[in-house]
Amino acid sequence: MGYILGIESSCDETAAAVLKDGRYILSSIIGFQWDIHSKYGGIVPELACRRHIEVIYPIVNEAVEKAGIKLSELSAVAVTSGPGLIGALLVGVSFAKALSYSLNIPLISVNHLEGHLWAVNLTHRVQKPFIALVVSGGHTNLYMVKDVGDYKLLGNTLDDAAGEAFDKVSKILGLGYPGGPAIEKCAESGDADAIALPRGLLKKGGFDFSFSGMKTAVLSVIKSRYSYAHVDDISEILCGEDQLRSDIAASFQKAVIDILVLKSLSAVQKTGINRIVLSGGVACNKLLREKMKELEVKEGITVYIPEPKFCTDNAAMIAWVGYQYYKKGIFSDLKLNPDAQSSIG
Repeated sequence: MGYILGIESSCDETAAAVLKDGRYILSSIIGFQWDIHSKYGGIVPELACRRHIEVIYPIVNEAVEKAGIKLSELSAVAVTSGPGLIGALLVGVSFAKALSYSLNIPLISVNHLEGHLWAVNLTHRVQKPFIALVVSGGHTNLYMVKDVGDYKLLGNTLDDAAGEAFDKVSKILGLGYPGGPAIEKCAESGDADAIALPRGLLKKGGFDFSFSGMKTAVLSVIKSRYSYAHVDDISEILCGEDQLRSDIAASFQKAVIDILVLKSLSAVQKTGINRIVLSGGVACNKLLREKMKELEVKEGITVYIPEPKFCTDNAAMIAWVGYQYYKKGIFSDLKLNPDAQSSIG
Protein backbone atom coordinates (compact mmCIF):
# COMPACT_ATOMS: atom_id res chain seq x y z
CA MET A 1 0.00 0.00 0.00
CA GLY A 2 1.31 3.44 -0.88
CA TYR A 3 0.14 6.98 -0.30
CA ILE A 4 1.49 9.34 -2.95
CA LEU A 5 1.29 13.10 -2.55
CA GLY A 6 1.14 14.95 -5.87
CA ILE A 7 2.05 18.63 -6.23
CA GLU A 8 1.30 20.72 -9.33
CA SER A 9 2.33 24.37 -9.77
CA SER A 10 3.37 24.70 -13.41
CA CYS A 11 1.20 27.68 -14.28
CA ASP A 12 -1.60 29.45 -12.41
CA GLU A 13 -3.09 26.58 -10.40
CA THR A 14 -1.62 25.48 -7.08
CA ALA A 15 -2.74 21.90 -6.56
CA ALA A 16 -2.13 18.99 -4.23
CA ALA A 17 -3.65 15.52 -4.14
CA VAL A 18 -3.21 12.23 -2.31
CA LEU A 19 -3.70 8.89 -4.09
CA LYS A 20 -3.77 5.49 -2.44
CA ASP A 21 -2.20 2.68 -4.44
CA GLY A 22 -2.41 4.80 -7.58
CA ARG A 23 -6.16 4.11 -7.81
CA TYR A 24 -8.06 5.78 -5.02
CA ILE A 25 -8.23 9.58 -4.99
CA LEU A 26 -8.35 10.45 -1.30
CA SER A 27 -8.13 14.19 -1.94
CA SER A 28 -7.61 16.67 -4.77
CA ILE A 29 -7.33 20.36 -3.90
CA ILE A 30 -6.88 23.09 -6.51
CA GLY A 31 -6.25 26.77 -5.86
CA PHE A 32 -7.12 28.98 -8.84
CA GLN A 33 -5.76 32.44 -9.63
CA TRP A 34 -8.37 33.80 -12.02
CA ASP A 35 -9.05 36.71 -9.68
CA ILE A 36 -5.44 37.87 -10.07
CA HIS A 37 -4.94 37.48 -13.81
CA SER A 38 -8.38 38.29 -15.26
CA LYS A 39 -7.75 42.05 -15.19
CA TYR A 40 -4.68 41.56 -17.42
CA GLY A 41 -6.34 39.24 -19.92
CA GLY A 42 -3.68 36.58 -19.35
CA ILE A 43 -1.25 35.12 -16.85
CA VAL A 44 1.36 37.39 -15.27
CA PRO A 45 4.23 35.02 -14.30
CA GLU A 46 5.52 37.07 -11.35
CA LEU A 47 2.06 37.35 -9.80
CA ALA A 48 1.46 33.64 -10.34
CA CYS A 49 4.69 32.80 -8.54
CA ARG A 50 3.82 35.01 -5.56
CA ARG A 51 0.42 33.38 -5.16
CA HIS A 52 1.97 29.90 -5.29
CA ILE A 53 4.29 30.86 -2.43
CA GLU A 54 1.35 32.13 -0.38
CA VAL A 55 -0.94 29.13 -0.78
CA ILE A 56 1.16 26.02 -1.38
CA TYR A 57 1.52 25.08 2.28
CA PRO A 58 -2.18 25.44 3.20
CA ILE A 59 -3.23 23.58 0.04
CA VAL A 60 -0.85 20.67 0.66
CA ASN A 61 -1.90 20.59 4.30
CA GLU A 62 -5.59 20.54 3.30
CA ALA A 63 -4.98 17.70 0.84
CA VAL A 64 -3.26 15.56 3.47
CA GLU A 65 -5.92 16.28 6.09
CA LYS A 66 -8.77 15.55 3.69
CA ALA A 67 -7.09 12.25 2.78
CA GLY A 68 -7.38 11.27 6.43
CA ILE A 69 -3.70 10.54 6.89
CA LYS A 70 -0.66 12.16 8.46
CA LEU A 71 2.37 13.50 6.63
CA SER A 72 4.43 10.73 8.20
CA GLU A 73 2.29 8.13 6.38
CA LEU A 74 3.21 9.38 2.90
CA SER A 75 5.19 6.90 0.81
CA ALA A 76 6.54 9.47 -1.67
CA VAL A 77 6.01 12.97 -3.04
CA ALA A 78 5.59 13.49 -6.79
CA VAL A 79 5.96 16.96 -8.24
CA THR A 80 5.65 18.64 -11.61
CA SER A 81 9.17 19.63 -12.65
CA GLY A 82 8.27 21.05 -16.08
CA PRO A 83 7.34 22.37 -18.52
CA GLY A 84 5.74 25.60 -17.32
CA LEU A 85 6.55 28.96 -15.81
CA ILE A 86 9.97 28.67 -14.20
CA GLY A 87 9.10 30.67 -11.09
CA ALA A 88 5.89 28.72 -10.54
CA LEU A 89 7.65 25.39 -11.04
CA LEU A 90 10.40 26.40 -8.62
CA VAL A 91 7.87 26.88 -5.82
CA GLY A 92 6.41 23.40 -6.22
CA VAL A 93 9.73 21.64 -6.68
CA SER A 94 11.31 23.40 -3.69
CA PHE A 95 8.39 22.51 -1.45
CA ALA A 96 8.44 18.88 -2.60
CA LYS A 97 12.19 18.63 -2.01
CA ALA A 98 11.76 19.99 1.51
CA LEU A 99 9.06 17.41 2.24
CA SER A 100 11.15 14.61 0.77
CA TYR A 101 14.13 15.58 2.91
CA SER A 102 12.25 16.17 6.16
CA LEU A 103 10.12 13.00 5.89
CA ASN A 104 12.90 10.87 4.37
CA ILE A 105 10.65 9.70 1.53
CA PRO A 106 11.35 9.39 -2.22
CA LEU A 107 11.09 12.42 -4.47
CA ILE A 108 9.56 11.74 -7.90
CA SER A 109 9.85 14.10 -10.84
CA VAL A 110 6.85 14.13 -13.19
CA ASN A 111 6.52 15.91 -16.51
CA HIS A 112 3.38 18.04 -16.66
CA LEU A 113 2.47 16.75 -20.13
CA GLU A 114 2.88 13.19 -18.91
CA GLY A 115 0.36 13.94 -16.20
CA HIS A 116 -2.19 15.04 -18.79
CA LEU A 117 -1.56 11.94 -20.91
CA TRP A 118 -2.57 9.68 -18.03
CA ALA A 119 -5.21 11.84 -16.32
CA VAL A 120 -7.84 9.72 -18.03
CA ASN A 121 -6.76 6.75 -15.88
CA LEU A 122 -8.12 8.51 -12.83
CA THR A 123 -11.59 7.54 -14.02
CA HIS A 124 -11.08 5.01 -16.86
CA ARG A 125 -8.88 2.10 -17.79
CA VAL A 126 -7.41 2.69 -21.22
CA GLN A 127 -5.97 -0.09 -23.34
CA LYS A 128 -2.48 0.64 -24.68
CA PRO A 129 -1.24 1.84 -27.10
CA PHE A 130 -3.36 4.92 -27.82
CA ILE A 131 -3.26 8.28 -29.58
CA ALA A 132 -3.31 11.22 -27.15
CA LEU A 133 -4.16 14.83 -27.83
CA VAL A 134 -3.06 17.24 -25.09
CA VAL A 135 -4.67 20.60 -25.74
CA SER A 136 -4.37 23.46 -23.26
CA GLY A 137 -3.33 27.08 -22.86
CA GLY A 138 0.34 26.20 -23.25
CA HIS A 139 0.34 23.06 -25.39
CA THR A 140 -1.29 21.41 -28.36
CA ASN A 141 0.55 18.13 -28.78
CA LEU A 142 -0.36 14.85 -30.46
CA TYR A 143 1.32 11.68 -29.16
CA MET A 144 1.45 7.97 -29.73
CA VAL A 145 1.51 6.45 -26.24
CA LYS A 146 2.80 2.91 -25.75
CA ASP A 147 3.30 2.86 -21.98
CA VAL A 148 4.26 5.04 -19.04
CA GLY A 149 7.51 6.70 -20.10
CA ASP A 150 7.24 5.44 -23.69
CA TYR A 151 5.91 8.22 -25.93
CA LYS A 152 6.33 9.39 -29.50
CA LEU A 153 5.54 13.00 -30.35
CA LEU A 154 3.63 13.02 -33.64
CA GLY A 155 3.06 16.75 -33.89
CA ASN A 156 2.66 19.98 -31.95
CA THR A 157 1.76 23.61 -32.46
CA LEU A 158 4.18 25.72 -34.46
CA ASP A 159 2.96 28.96 -32.86
CA ASP A 160 0.06 29.55 -30.45
CA ALA A 161 -1.45 26.69 -28.47
CA ALA A 162 -5.20 26.25 -28.94
CA GLY A 163 -5.96 27.50 -25.44
CA GLU A 164 -3.73 30.51 -25.97
CA ALA A 165 -5.63 31.31 -29.16
CA PHE A 166 -8.90 31.13 -27.22
CA ASP A 167 -7.50 33.61 -24.68
CA LYS A 168 -6.28 36.03 -27.35
CA VAL A 169 -9.51 36.01 -29.35
CA SER A 170 -11.51 36.37 -26.14
CA LYS A 171 -9.47 39.46 -25.31
CA ILE A 172 -10.08 40.88 -28.79
CA LEU A 173 -13.82 40.36 -28.38
CA GLY A 174 -13.80 41.84 -24.88
CA LEU A 175 -15.04 38.62 -23.29
CA GLY A 176 -12.49 38.37 -20.48
CA TYR A 177 -10.18 35.70 -19.09
CA PRO A 178 -9.97 32.72 -19.13
CA GLY A 179 -10.88 32.75 -22.79
CA GLY A 180 -12.04 29.16 -23.25
CA PRO A 181 -15.18 29.29 -21.08
CA ALA A 182 -15.89 32.88 -22.17
CA ILE A 183 -15.86 32.06 -25.89
CA GLU A 184 -17.81 28.84 -25.35
CA LYS A 185 -20.58 30.74 -23.57
CA CYS A 186 -20.66 33.56 -26.14
CA ALA A 187 -20.76 31.03 -28.99
CA GLU A 188 -24.00 29.50 -27.73
CA SER A 189 -26.05 32.24 -29.43
CA GLY A 190 -23.83 32.48 -32.52
CA ASP A 191 -23.87 31.03 -36.02
CA ALA A 192 -20.76 28.88 -36.45
CA ASP A 193 -20.99 29.15 -40.24
CA ALA A 194 -21.39 32.92 -40.34
CA ILE A 195 -17.68 33.80 -40.53
CA ALA A 196 -15.18 32.06 -42.78
CA LEU A 197 -11.97 31.42 -40.85
CA PRO A 198 -8.86 29.50 -41.97
CA ARG A 199 -7.96 26.00 -40.77
CA GLY A 200 -4.20 26.29 -40.32
CA LEU A 201 -2.06 23.45 -41.74
CA LEU A 202 -5.14 21.27 -42.28
CA LYS A 203 -4.74 20.87 -46.04
CA LYS A 204 -0.98 20.33 -45.81
CA GLY A 205 -1.38 17.12 -43.85
CA GLY A 206 1.00 16.06 -41.11
CA PHE A 207 0.28 16.34 -37.42
CA ASP A 208 1.50 19.85 -36.59
CA PHE A 209 -0.89 22.65 -35.64
CA SER A 210 -1.06 26.39 -36.23
CA PHE A 211 -3.56 28.75 -34.60
CA SER A 212 -1.97 32.19 -34.77
CA GLY A 213 -3.51 32.87 -38.17
CA MET A 214 -6.99 32.58 -36.69
CA LYS A 215 -6.38 35.51 -34.38
CA THR A 216 -5.26 37.59 -37.36
CA ALA A 217 -8.29 36.42 -39.32
CA VAL A 218 -10.63 37.52 -36.53
CA LEU A 219 -8.99 40.96 -36.52
CA SER A 220 -9.36 41.13 -40.31
CA VAL A 221 -13.06 40.30 -40.09
CA ILE A 222 -13.65 43.14 -37.66
CA LYS A 223 -11.43 45.54 -39.61
CA SER A 224 -13.36 44.81 -42.78
CA ARG A 225 -16.56 45.96 -41.10
CA TYR A 226 -15.29 48.90 -39.07
CA SER A 227 -12.54 51.48 -39.19
CA TYR A 228 -10.59 51.68 -35.96
CA ALA A 229 -7.42 53.42 -34.83
CA HIS A 230 -6.02 50.79 -32.49
CA VAL A 231 -6.62 47.16 -31.58
CA ASP A 232 -7.57 48.22 -28.04
CA ASP A 233 -10.62 50.01 -29.46
CA ILE A 234 -12.18 46.80 -30.81
CA SER A 235 -14.05 45.75 -27.68
CA GLU A 236 -15.57 49.24 -27.56
CA ILE A 237 -16.55 49.03 -31.20
CA LEU A 238 -18.25 45.69 -30.58
CA CYS A 239 -20.42 47.10 -27.80
CA GLY A 240 -23.98 46.67 -29.01
CA GLU A 241 -22.87 44.19 -31.67
CA ASP A 242 -23.74 41.11 -29.64
CA GLN A 243 -24.76 38.98 -32.61
CA LEU A 244 -21.55 39.69 -34.51
CA ARG A 245 -19.52 38.94 -31.40
CA SER A 246 -21.38 35.64 -30.93
CA ASP A 247 -20.99 34.69 -34.60
CA ILE A 248 -17.24 35.32 -34.44
CA ALA A 249 -16.94 33.32 -31.22
CA ALA A 250 -18.93 30.40 -32.65
CA SER A 251 -17.05 30.41 -35.96
CA PHE A 252 -13.68 30.58 -34.21
CA GLN A 253 -14.57 27.77 -31.82
CA LYS A 254 -15.74 25.57 -34.70
CA ALA A 255 -12.57 26.24 -36.71
CA VAL A 256 -10.29 25.26 -33.82
CA ILE A 257 -12.28 22.12 -33.06
CA ASP A 258 -12.32 21.07 -36.72
CA ILE A 259 -8.53 21.10 -36.73
CA LEU A 260 -8.18 19.20 -33.45
CA VAL A 261 -10.65 16.49 -34.44
CA LEU A 262 -9.40 15.99 -38.00
CA LYS A 263 -5.72 15.89 -36.98
CA SER A 264 -6.53 13.29 -34.31
CA LEU A 265 -8.48 11.22 -36.83
CA SER A 266 -5.58 11.42 -39.27
CA ALA A 267 -3.21 10.12 -36.57
CA VAL A 268 -5.50 7.15 -35.97
CA GLN A 269 -5.72 6.37 -39.68
CA LYS A 270 -1.97 6.56 -40.23
CA THR A 271 -0.92 4.58 -37.13
CA GLY A 272 -3.72 2.04 -37.10
CA ILE A 273 -4.31 2.69 -33.40
CA ASN A 274 -8.05 3.19 -32.98
CA ARG A 275 -8.05 4.64 -29.46
CA ILE A 276 -7.88 8.36 -28.72
CA VAL A 277 -7.35 10.05 -25.36
CA LEU A 278 -8.27 13.73 -25.16
CA SER A 279 -6.88 15.79 -22.28
CA GLY A 280 -5.81 19.26 -21.18
CA GLY A 281 -7.84 22.30 -20.19
CA VAL A 282 -9.41 22.83 -23.64
CA ALA A 283 -10.85 19.29 -23.34
CA CYS A 284 -13.44 20.84 -21.01
CA ASN A 285 -15.06 22.43 -24.07
CA LYS A 286 -18.43 20.73 -24.58
CA LEU A 287 -18.45 21.00 -28.36
CA LEU A 288 -14.96 19.50 -28.61
CA ARG A 289 -16.01 16.61 -26.36
CA GLU A 290 -19.11 16.03 -28.49
CA LYS A 291 -17.22 16.11 -31.79
CA MET A 292 -14.55 13.73 -30.52
CA LYS A 293 -17.20 11.35 -29.21
CA GLU A 294 -18.90 11.40 -32.63
CA LEU A 295 -15.81 9.62 -33.97
CA GLU A 296 -16.88 6.55 -32.03
CA VAL A 297 -20.03 6.26 -34.14
CA LYS A 298 -18.71 7.57 -37.45
CA GLU A 299 -15.26 5.98 -37.46
CA GLY A 300 -15.44 3.12 -34.97
CA ILE A 301 -12.80 4.76 -32.77
CA THR A 302 -12.87 4.48 -28.99
CA VAL A 303 -12.49 7.93 -27.42
CA TYR A 304 -11.57 8.48 -23.77
CA ILE A 305 -11.98 11.87 -22.10
CA PRO A 306 -11.33 12.58 -18.40
CA GLU A 307 -13.94 14.31 -16.30
CA PRO A 308 -13.58 18.10 -16.70
CA LYS A 309 -12.05 18.43 -13.22
CA PHE A 310 -9.19 16.21 -14.35
CA CYS A 311 -8.74 17.95 -17.72
CA THR A 312 -7.52 21.20 -16.20
CA ASP A 313 -4.25 21.27 -14.26
CA ASN A 314 -4.52 19.13 -11.14
CA ALA A 315 -2.26 17.19 -8.82
CA ALA A 316 -4.14 13.88 -8.92
CA MET A 317 -2.74 13.19 -12.40
CA ILE A 318 0.77 13.97 -11.12
CA ALA A 319 0.29 11.58 -8.19
CA TRP A 320 -0.97 8.85 -10.55
CA VAL A 321 2.14 9.05 -12.75
CA GLY A 322 4.26 9.35 -9.62
CA TYR A 323 2.87 6.06 -8.32
CA GLN A 324 3.84 4.29 -11.56
CA TYR A 325 7.44 5.45 -11.12
CA TYR A 326 7.30 4.66 -7.40
CA LYS A 327 6.54 1.01 -8.24
CA LYS A 328 9.51 0.97 -10.63
CA GLY A 329 11.83 2.60 -8.09
CA ILE A 330 12.50 5.58 -10.37
CA PHE A 331 13.28 8.50 -8.06
CA SER A 332 14.99 11.88 -8.19
CA ASP A 333 17.51 13.27 -5.73
CA LEU A 334 17.54 16.65 -3.99
CA LYS A 335 19.50 18.14 -6.90
CA LEU A 336 16.28 18.15 -8.93
CA ASN A 337 15.72 21.47 -10.68
CA PRO A 338 12.66 22.56 -12.67
CA ASP A 339 12.94 22.76 -16.43
CA ALA A 340 10.54 25.23 -18.04
CA GLN A 341 11.11 23.78 -21.51
CA SER A 342 11.13 20.06 -20.76
CA SER A 343 9.37 17.73 -23.17
CA ILE A 344 8.43 14.09 -23.64
CA GLY A 345 8.47 11.84 -26.66
